[in-house]
Amino acid sequence: MSAVVVVGAGPAGIRAAQTLVAHGLEPVLLDESARGGGQIYRQQPGNFQRPIKALYGFEAGKAQALHGALEAAQAKLDYRPDTLVWNAEARALDTLSQGRYVDRLAFDQVIVATGATDRILPVPGWTLPGVYSLGAAQVALKFQGCAIGSRPVLAGTGPLLYLVAYQYAKAGAKPLAVLDSAPFRDQAAATPALLGQPATFAKGLYYRSWLALHGVPVHQGAELLAVEGERRVEAVRWRAADGEAHRLECDALGFGQTLRSETQLADLLGCDFAWSVLNRAWLPVRDSGGRSSQTGVYLAGDGAGIQGADAAELAGELAALSLLEDRGVPVDRARIQALQARLARFEVFRQGLERAFPFPADWAAKAPDELMVCRCEQVSAGEIRAAVDQGHWEINRVKATCRVGMGRCQGRICGAAAAELIACASGRPLDQIGRLRAQAPIKPLPFGVELAP
Repeated sequence: MSAVVVVGAGPAGIRAAQTLVAHGLEPVLLDESARGGGQIYRQQPGNFQRPIKALYGFEAGKAQALHGALEAAQAKLDYRPDTLVWNAEARALDTLSQGRYVDRLAFDQVIVATGATDRILPVPGWTLPGVYSLGAAQVALKFQGCAIGSRPVLAGTGPLLYLVAYQYAKAGAKPLAVLDSAPFRDQAAATPALLGQPATFAKGLYYRSWLALHGVPVHQGAELLAVEGERRVEAVRWRAADGEAHRLECDALGFGQTLRSETQLADLLGCDFAWSVLNRAWLPVRDSGGRSSQTGVYLAGDGAGIQGADAAELAGELAALSLLEDRGVPVDRARIQALQARLARFEVFRQGLERAFPFPADWAAKAPDELMVCRCEQVSAGEIRAAVDQGHWEINRVKATCRVGMGRCQGRICGAAAAELIACASGRPLDQIGRLRAQAPIKPLPFGVELAP
């Protein structure tokens, strides 16, 4: 029997499911996590007792509202936590539940709300134990109640950098330093666009000011050079904006260059993609209502373009309303127009964020040949450049030649870095080297799986 399905139980997915339920549908909500909320509003295990305010800070009210919306809707939807969607074909989703049971779920319509992950630009030593993405560092704190180290350094750029630094310091694991690759002048220049969302802008200023007042050094225009250590992280080397080199002893590193959309499922569903200059990535095409190029497939939240949690909630509701409209269910057109107008304002804010936290476009030219880029297949920057020297400049041909992106992560971690290296080595614009084609399984499957009972 075919169903209406929502994939992902973060801000976009929960609001989509809530809207469908409010209009009389009983959708299936698939959640890879054990409890709904997504990354930003990730819930701690049921036996943990950290106060909500300590977990989410300023966002505690939003987190409670979202969790409450899911709880209220559960009686009228088929909520399936601990369920990974690892493939899609023939109007059906292949799932893995509880890490053990595989099943196939046919659908009439599906809303894809798969969220985002960190965009990683490797540095020498990044494969040492004790190096985490910023998102992983946040998961450790929220879901496991622990820090990645007692003397961590946080590096990269983007709003998440400052949020994680603030959360770690508040939890008692004060970072030794925050190394932001974005120069202060860029953040100052972006202020007019950022003021379009004054509350969000004010929170960012608060985090930055709080860190300074509580003795957490923040270095802007800083370049992370390398991670040092024998069996685990022992120090990081970095260069300040004035060109002076530094070495800082530490026991952990969290890093990431803003976020990238999780688009693999949309690709397997056959959605058309287009190059996004703003996101510096290929993204699935969607119209103003969240409809993809594939009939019955809708896109919402950061998985279709980075805009943040508040925008994701709006996009989830909008995609659900579009789905309902396509089914012939009466919907409030004024509400649709209001959502579209609010999302347009978020797009202006998003442009301001990109100005404030620019991508380090010179990374690929500086990456040494011996730098490990694809840790799954042990492919170095030099091997990627060698493939380009052989005449291969389309990213899937480079993949076939040197195996970059063929490992467990299927290019989710190394793909962005590999694309930057290929573009730089071939002298072509980034949007002309193609994109890695998604392949199943989207994420690794264990041995010994069973058919769902």
